[in-house]
Parts: sequence; C-alpha cells; structure tokens
Amino acid sequence: MRSVVQRVVEASVSVGGETVGRVGAGVCVLLGVTHTDDAAVAARMADKLWHLRVLDDEAGVMNRSLADAAQPEILVVSQFTLYGDTSRGRRPSWSAAAPPEQAEPLVDAVVAALRDRGARVATGWFRAEMQVALVNDGPVTLVVDVDAPATGVSRKT
Repeated sequence: MRSVVQRVVEASVSVGGETVGRVGAGVCVLLGVTHTDDAAVAARMADKLWHLRVLDDEAGVMNRSLADAAQPEILVVSQFTLYGDTSRGRRPSWSAAAPPEQAEPLVDAVVAALRDRGARVATGWFRAEMQVALVNDGPVTLVVDVDAPATGVSRKT
C-alpha cells in the first residue's frame, strides 16, 4: 500500500462540482493499493499514518502526530495512479494497481481504522473522477509505503 501524505491547512475533494469531503488543518492522504495488499497491510498503513510525526509542536518542529492532535482531521482519497509504472515508454501502465474490487474494501479499512482512533476522516468517492484542492502547509509532502510481510524463511547474516 502506498500513500502520498501532505500536511494541509485545508483540503477538499469534489465530484461533479459538488464538494464531497473537506477537512481543516491536518493531512491529505492519497492512497493506492497493490495486488499483495490485505487487511493486515491496511491496518499497518492506518497505524503508520496515525503515528507519523508531521505536525508541528509548540517550538515549530515536526514532533507531533495525528495521535497527539486535539482534533485530528484527515482527507483520504483513493488513488490507483500511485502504482503507475512509467519505466517503459510514455504511457503509464496500471498493472501494479489492485483491481477496484480488492482496493475499495482496503481503502475503507484504513478509513475505518483512523476513525476508530478518533480522527475526523473525510473521503472522496471510489471510482469517481475527483478534483482535490488543498493548501499544503510547510510544504510537507511524504511518500509512505507499507508492504505485505515477506514470506519464507528469513536468514540472519
């Protein structure tokens, strides 16, 4: 699972000219799912996002996480294009992106886990043409990857 996390002053997502999700100060998360992702990966992504220290403390240093915020706000927008492969030619390949039937419940699981922790989470609409607007604070933008655990026997070297 891959996300682009941006600390924001405000962010919103619209579908067909109608705002369907809006947050104030917090983070905007563009979230992509790949074929090997499962519920355990979604839980780890939610935990990573919740504890990621991207918010300023009283001294203006990025030492606080959403878990530390009084009223954490997160805009989560599904984004299959995060798994676009541009290594060959000029047209991206989307083959690494999970199919919608697999991706949607995993995006929903991340959103539910963040809400369970106390965040106010706004979302876009799955499988919709969306317009995302945001005011990046900092600017702070990070790419966060959470992979499925490797299978097999690990070797100590």
